[in-house]
Amino acid sequence: MAKKFACKDIGMSCGFEARAASEKELMGKIAAHAKEAHGMSKIDQATMTKVKAAIKEA
Repeated sequence: MAKKFACKDIGMSCGFEARAASEKELMGKIAAHAKEAHGMSKIDQATMTKVKAAIKEA
């Protein structure tokens, strides 16, 4: 089942949303977005916990 994520679901004010066939593929998209849009070269553990909790079935 496909997965989806939106930055707004973890309290970010940007409009980023992504969908992917798997959580692994989705995490790659999220990591690339975090680096490009939010200047995060690495996602810290607290943020990663929020991200994983916000991933939903698409």
